[in-house]
Amino acid sequence: MNLLAIETATESCSVALLCGERLVTRSEIAPRRHAELLLPMCDEVLAEAGLDRRDLDAIAVGRGPGAFTGVRLAISAAQGIALALDIPVVPVSSLMALAAQAPDNGADVLAVIDARMGEVYAAVYRRSNGSLEAVGEETVGRAAALHRPPSTALNVIGTGWTSYREALTTILASAPRWADGDRYPQAADIARIAAPIAAAGGGIAAEKALPVYLRDKVALTLAEQRR
Repeated sequence: MNLLAIETATESCSVALLCGERLVTRSEIAPRRHAELLLPMCDEVLAEAGLDRRDLDAIAVGRGPGAFTGVRLAISAAQGIALALDIPVVPVSSLMALAAQAPDNGADVLAVIDARMGEVYAAVYRRSNGSLEAVGEETVGRAAALHRPPSTALNVIGTGWTSYREALTTILASAPRWADGDRYPQAADIARIAAPIAAAGGGIAAEKALPVYLRDKVALTLAEQRR
């Protein structure tokens, strides 16, 4: 199977091509340059693998949550390519892709992306039979107001940890077993998560691939800023 994956929900713009067991990737921390970089990255990974777009069997995409413009760009690009080639799309949570980078040390994973305005996108994941399963729902809100994760042992990953470490620490039952605040969702992990789904025929029609924002606005009102 040849699967192209796209992830642009955060400051990182990344593309991955999974062809058989081979994974070809491109990734760059490039705020505000995603639209410029995305399609050339797609062409680069295809060229490196010696493939044409017509050789693709499916598109995987990070469907958010994350920056409005970044999530929209990824979904739009995935839909455009999939529609042109009449192939399915496999949407994958950007938080799950982030959690996939945490070590497998027996602890659950709290993935937190800085959502700006004092908030984080957050979700807890547990490894089961080699794959990640969500423990509860994805949320957005102030770091100190998040519901305490049910797990006593946690790995914490994502930019939310760097931005709001002190606040997040107050809601954890104990210090993280492992933490890294310099990680972003990556297309390579989107591809790995999506591959078995696509292989089992679990993709959806391009027009049904929808972004997940969690938050319905991008700026605080003046009154909210004064609170």
